[in-house]
Amino acid sequence: MAVTERAGEDSQDELARRFEEHRGPLRGVAYRLLGSLADADDAVQETWLRLSRSDAGAIDNLAAWLRTVVSRICLDMLRSRTSRREDFVGHLPEEVWDEERTGAGPESEAVLVDAVGRALLVVLDSLSPAERVAFVLHDLFAVPFAEIAPVVGRTPVTTKKLASRARHRVQGTSTLPAPELDRQRQVVDAFRAAARDGDLNALLAVLAPDVVRHADPLTLAPGASARARGADEVARETVVLRRNARFAATALIDGRPGLVVAPRGRLLLALAVTVEADRVSAYEVIADPARLSELEISLVPGSLRPSSGAPGSPSA
Repeated sequence: MAVTERAGEDSQDELARRFEEHRGPLRGVAYRLLGSLADADDAVQETWLRLSRSDAGAIDNLAAWLRTVVSRICLDMLRSRTSRREDFVGHLPEEVWDEERTGAGPESEAVLVDAVGRALLVVLDSLSPAERVAFVLHDLFAVPFAEIAPVVGRTPVTTKKLASRARHRVQGTSTLPAPELDRQRQVVDAFRAAARDGDLNALLAVLAPDVVRHADPLTLAPGASARARGADEVARETVVLRRNARFAATALIDGRPGLVVAPRGRLLLALAVTVEADRVSAYEVIADPARLSELEISLVPGSLRPSSGAPGSPSA
């Protein structure tokens, strides 16, 4: 009896060791599917529990089995969410600021957000659960549609259509010719970098002399004006609000380069930017949830960063 029990313990220890070899890749899949580190870790832990209760000896391809299970768990979690994003409603909780200041370790959510891309997480949050699973598994991890289909409960052909529809929303369509799009993106990138660094001179260089800033009331301090005009006023205001820029990423806003401010990859603000003569001539800060939901936000062409193309070995 003791020998049998010891053999069972050794077998479970070996299974746990094999699972740990896959924990990183599973976490990478789960994080891209859920957009939350805590939820991703919960999904990975549930995957281990299901493996520990299964007949592991009957599993031919452990990597594929684990990826399928964690994807199904994530799909269930996405479907059960009552809200697609956590509304910070015009301010950021202090724990988010603390995380940004201290989250330099390899396990921090700030590091994962930067690795995946803030703009991508924002756009993924606009997809339906099935679209998100199909797109992430196929386009980011090169999982075949035949393997994804059972996860989302569709045929391979329908699953391919889900991914195609999601891809169209993620990549979007610019209203500008390619050369003009690239020029405007560079201006917006320069504005974002200057705002992040609090570089007043760089801001003055990228802002038009008569630049106008409009803002939703949710973003304003009591008594502040919804409209600011002139490069000096707008630049100095931007320097004061520089910590918002640390969460900013360039994206297409209704087909034109703009910015999304997304702590932990969750959309807080969008900046609809107007560029004229290679300078920012105006921008609007949008924070009202109803207005944000009406925006068409997508990635700037060429900015999608797939994970490892080999199924079963995505990077975390």
